[in-house]
Amino acid sequence: MSPERYQRIRSMLAQRQTDLTVLMEEVHKPHNVSAVIRTCDAVGIHRVHAVWDEKTKLRKGTALGSQLWVKTQSHDTIADAVSHLKDQGMQVLVTHLSPAAVDFREVDYTKPTAILLGQEKEGATEEALALADQDIVIPMVGMVQSLNVSVAAATVLYEAQRQRQAAGMYGNQHVPESECQALLFEGGHPVLFKQCVKKGLPFPHIDENGQVVADEKWWQAMQLSDKALRELDR
Repeated sequence: MSPERYQRIRSMLAQRQTDLTVLMEEVHKPHNVSAVIRTCDAVGIHRVHAVWDEKTKLRKGTALGSQLWVKTQSHDTIADAVSHLKDQGMQVLVTHLSPAAVDFREVDYTKPTAILLGQEKEGATEEALALADQDIVIPMVGMVQSLNVSVAAATVLYEAQRQRQAAGMYGNQHVPESECQALLFEGGHPVLFKQCVKKGLPFPHIDENGQVVADEKWWQAMQLSDKALRELDR
């Protein structure tokens, strides 16, 4: 990894917002999932959450396999997902047109926030709506009353980014250094990373020039065959 790439990854990690996220409830179209995640990356979201139905579970790798910089955490149920986020002190907002909904621009996104996005056709389930803290709506004056889920996500997330930038919340590293090191290794040395995972070796340190720092034993283990490595561990 070149020093320039190292600095670019470091700069990205310094902007990551660990207390801003998206929760997708059975969003199943791969192009929508990918578009949501690309927007999350663009505004500095570090991790997204999802509840998949059984059909989506079988093919979600198609949409998410290339997403290196934004990790996805899956949950078995919407109740589990919301509980997990609220345990982290997050307000859970759901995009839903209702009498109680407020304009999405009236929300304070400098608070720890999770934005819940419902399934493309039906929207959020009744259970999800009951679990959320607040319904939010994107005002529309045309004939349609809803946006594509990825467009809605982008609209809300860029308002969150605007508020957080104004509050000076970008530029201070919130991601634990151990996780930063893992991402630097995965993103900067992908071939070594795959071998390391395959062999079950600990991740090495990445120095300020983007280079791997490891002892001779680690490098020797990287060169051993899987069979030889198992024998060495006996």
